[in-house]
Amino acid sequence: MRVPLSWLGEYVDLATDITPEQVQADLVKVGFEEEDIHGGDISGPIVVGEVLEFTPEEQNNGKTIRWCQVRVAPDGQVAADGGDAIHGIVCGAGNFFVGDKVVVTLPGAVLPGPFPIAARKTYGHVSDGMMASAKELGLGEGHDGIIRLAEMGLDPEVGTDALELLGLSESAVEINVTPDRGYAFSIRGVAREYAHSTGAAFRDPATEVISSHGVTEVKKFGKEFPVSVDDQAPIRGRVGCNVFATRIVRGIDATAPTPAWMVSRLKLAGIRSISLPVDISNYVMIELGQPNHAYDLDKLAGDIVVRRATKGEKIVTLDEAERTLDVEDLLITSGGKAIGLAGVMGGANTEISDGTTNVLVEAANFDPVSIARSARRHKLHSEASKRFERGVDPEVAAVAAGRVAQLLVELAGGEIVDEGSYFNHFSAPAAIELPAGFVTNLIGLEYTDAQIESSLTEIGCAVVKAGTGFTVTPPTWRPDLTDKWTLAEEVARIVGYHLIPAVLPVAPPGRGYTVAQDVRRRVSNTLAATGHTEVLSYPFFDEETNNLFGSATTATVPQVRLANALDATQGWMRTSLLPGLIGTAARNRSRGLTDLALFETGLVFLPEEGKTYGQDIVAGGVRPAPEVEAKLYAGIPPQPRYISGLFVGDAVSKQVGQKALAFDWQDALAAVQQIGLGAGVQISVRQGTHKAFHPGRTAELLLGDEVIGYAGELLPSVAEDAHLPRTVAAFELNLDAVTEAAGVPHVAVDVKTMPAATQDLSLVVSDTVPAADVLAAVVEGAGELLETATLVDVYQGTGIPEGQRSLTFALRFRADDRTLTAAEATASKEAGVALAASRFGATIRE
Repeated sequence: MRVPLSWLGEYVDLATDITPEQVQADLVKVGFEEEDIHGGDISGPIVVGEVLEFTPEEQNNGKTIRWCQVRVAPDGQVAADGGDAIHGIVCGAGNFFVGDKVVVTLPGAVLPGPFPIAARKTYGHVSDGMMASAKELGLGEGHDGIIRLAEMGLDPEVGTDALELLGLSESAVEINVTPDRGYAFSIRGVAREYAHSTGAAFRDPATEVISSHGVTEVKKFGKEFPVSVDDQAPIRGRVGCNVFATRIVRGIDATAPTPAWMVSRLKLAGIRSISLPVDISNYVMIELGQPNHAYDLDKLAGDIVVRRATKGEKIVTLDEAERTLDVEDLLITSGGKAIGLAGVMGGANTEISDGTTNVLVEAANFDPVSIARSARRHKLHSEASKRFERGVDPEVAAVAAGRVAQLLVELAGGEIVDEGSYFNHFSAPAAIELPAGFVTNLIGLEYTDAQIESSLTEIGCAVVKAGTGFTVTPPTWRPDLTDKWTLAEEVARIVGYHLIPAVLPVAPPGRGYTVAQDVRRRVSNTLAATGHTEVLSYPFFDEETNNLFGSATTATVPQVRLANALDATQGWMRTSLLPGLIGTAARNRSRGLTDLALFETGLVFLPEEGKTYGQDIVAGGVRPAPEVEAKLYAGIPPQPRYISGLFVGDAVSKQVGQKALAFDWQDALAAVQQIGLGAGVQISVRQGTHKAFHPGRTAELLLGDEVIGYAGELLPSVAEDAHLPRTVAAFELNLDAVTEAAGVPHVAVDVKTMPAATQDLSLVVSDTVPAADVLAAVVEGAGELLETATLVDVYQGTGIPEGQRSLTFALRFRADDRTLTAAEATASKEAGVALAASRFGATIRE
């Protein structure tokens, strides 16, 4: 929220020498985060000048300039820059005439950019300043011609300070407003909070008399304009509209210029000037926090009805986009036709144009959930929807409609007629019981009853003493105050956060990480300590990507699709972490980071085939009953936690005496072994296949007999599609399975004291048999005397029949109670060979 200081000063007393930094510091005290300071990027001398004469001069390039004589100070006086009262200025615009009063930036001025102004020679003249356009002054986007003050309804004296005249000397502070404090999306709300912080006098614009139309009178009319709300079947138990106020203004001039002070304030608030009626609407929205809309009355086709959309109904909104509506969308209609997507954006069919003379002003209060869902559904997040989503004061709607009407009269020459409407079915906030001692016990600071009562009264609550505690009724502009906890938080905020003691909580004994948490941390720390970088990616992908990575073999996999995705092309929940890592690697390489070893841990979404997920259950703001909770959990697909890694570029950089070594499948397998070491489990490896991995460079990862993941090199086509090198190594495994295995208690093994006997074994088998299976057969057959067996070489070539390969294993034998003889070790080895031969036809290599 951007808050111009002069605007803020209308409703709360500010010191004459107040600075933006001080205002931000004061707002921080009551819980706002400071963001930025705007304005202050323009400085004088910038004055009002009068065009005395000009001479058109055509240049060699075909462009025509005007050599102008401009008076910038009254006769007999020195100009603001210390020069003569009449300055010669070169100007390329052609939209002004002799006698026009314009804005002149004199030498020494600085415009936004920064763009310093100085006397300079151009087109054969010394231009002593510049006549400015709206864009150059930061007042708008207009750059086709210079500002003519008469078009803004201004006729100031020559030499007048244009910074003050146009409000260009103002500044604004920007604060971050949390979602629960929607009332602060207005000058009204911020002024109230500033008063809480500093004790300055606050003047509520919503309770002040607006011209001749006060708070009570804006709700009564001599002639009712017909308005009805047809929401008899509310969506999700929520009525879409509970307040709807209208006023009618006739005879406006829609082409009248927006005053400079309003343009400046809107600019500082982050909203560009469009036209006077639109600017007035935006101005009141920022001032009071109440979104509103003005319709061309003559384009309405009948009575106004607020209703839900019908399936397939369409509307063309003000951004000229045709939108297909959902039955949850709330509409404002006239004569049966949609004229606005309620709380989000108006319709193009009733838009105010230059020819509009009669206006219907509307201000309403809509259900936050309905508006939020519509805004997300149509990807149409407006200033109005931002406020409605967070809650708008229902009592301010009629005042806002009256305020818009009053400004249309003052600035557009209209006339308010005694015709309008006020629909109000809003339920007053419920009272909250605040027990004695609750605030003190919750916050940890002793609060007196007087402090509690004064704090809650100050924020607008009605506080009544009830026994030893209080009964508190929140104000209409604070929908976030729903229970005794939120009231206690307000007391702490108003009395002062700085008074709350800093106490380090002591963890109760016997608690700590769970086994799963401990294993996950050990695994992540192990990878990080060995040079890998942990990243976090979004869990949304397209259907094709999920199918590629979600299964080792099948073409398609069951997927969870979001009902209201932020991006329709990325509307499926991930079935693998690898696509996110691929995107992260591609993004980093595009920025010059070419050597990457990345990993990520996170949930994947693996629904069961044929099962429907998602439950339309409203919990009601309290912990659901067990049966409801069971249904909610049943509506969630299985979400195992995976860990994945990706390696691209060089593992070892080129250096003196050392060639660069690129990452390959061995690095992926090494990372998997590090995960096993960190978790304290044995992850075995055997050759496998996966449709996203290189067919000859893929390994299955196993815990016992269960396949828990894959490692190797990605398909070159997959890497190239992501603009990565052809060789990209990766792994992915089920971290939950690792965690579960790590939770099994380990049995300590006695230290071996007897000497070991070692032998090598080379077996020839079909090259279709995984080496891991052959190794497992040798280990099983050799029995308990075999201590370790390691694959040390794979050979195909001379001496080995085609279609076969030689696997060489290093074997180590040991007995617990004696020194083994060579014969015993050989007998154990031969038993292993016999089992490998029976299972796979293995033979000893000659």
